[in-house]
Amino acid sequence: MDTVSDQRNSVEQLPVEQLEKYLAAHIKGFSGPMTVSKFSGGQSNPTFKLQTASATYVLRRQPPGKLLKSAHAVDREFRVMRALADTEVPVPRVLHLCDDRELIGSMFYVMEYCNGRIYWDAALPELDNRQRGEFYEEMNRVLAALHSVDLEATGLSDYGKPGNYFERQFERWQGQYRASELQHIAAMDQLIDWLAGALPEDDGRVALVHGDYRLDNIMFHPTESRAIALLDWELSTLGHPFADLAYQCMQLRMPAESGNISGLMGVDRSALGIPSEQEYVARYCERMGIDRIDNWAFCLAFSFFRLAAIIQGVAKRAHDGNASNKNAARLGAFVEPLALLALDVIDTA
Repeated sequence: MDTVSDQRNSVEQLPVEQLEKYLAAHIKGFSGPMTVSKFSGGQSNPTFKLQTASATYVLRRQPPGKLLKSAHAVDREFRVMRALADTEVPVPRVLHLCDDRELIGSMFYVMEYCNGRIYWDAALPELDNRQRGEFYEEMNRVLAALHSVDLEATGLSDYGKPGNYFERQFERWQGQYRASELQHIAAMDQLIDWLAGALPEDDGRVALVHGDYRLDNIMFHPTESRAIALLDWELSTLGHPFADLAYQCMQLRMPAESGNISGLMGVDRSALGIPSEQEYVARYCERMGIDRIDNWAFCLAFSFFRLAAIIQGVAKRAHDGNASNKNAARLGAFVEPLALLALDVIDTA
């Protein structure tokens, strides 16, 4: 988490003196002076590194400006990480949520700084074959642990709405896509029409889902093949566990560079010690005690659609001048290719 850049853009500025006084009053052991730098990765909620003489913290805020309904829910991120503190799911320790939007211009929370490794390339070129296999095995373990969380014991039984998860999510992301649409994309219209007609019946499976489960949202131990923090919980909710699994597998079906996401399309995984999609899914099913996954093509196609809708929202914020990352505007070019990849999944299923 050391990729930081100086904050020079006025959108990214924080009122350091006021914030320092506020945190000293609300976080035990916090004391200034404080220096602030912005993490350069990510497109959604601006994230900052706060350094003091005694400790380092991370502040995550909603972006300034007008936001789409239910987007950038940092309060939900705070709630779910606090609830998972004593589970098998590795999360940072959260310290304080500020819902007073006047202090820095938006809601924010502060959590501990975790010292570890984040990898952006799905082929993991920094590691050897044994380590690559161990990292993918660990990602599989954490995903199964997430979907096995006791919702009652963690106080998360009301963290999502009841009913058909895919139907609810389809309506949500179709609406958000239309609200952020900058130009007509025929492939997205075709994909939306197919998904609407292929929505599966609710099979009753409900779990805590991350919503953006992928390699670069997992921090690994500095020297071990062990996850120490699952990050970026903005899209988490109660839903269908196969959505998370399909989302990760969808990303591994993508080209090596698709926006800010790395895929493994055309890569000889066995030569790198990385499991195939079939092997990865089978290992997950073994951990979860299930025989098979129905409607896999729908789950994959839905994942492509959802990611395309998310990216369209990022591009719309860039168009409106509210994006967290200076490269956000170019992401809009990936919406159509993602839709085409989804249609290919449908055609070849």
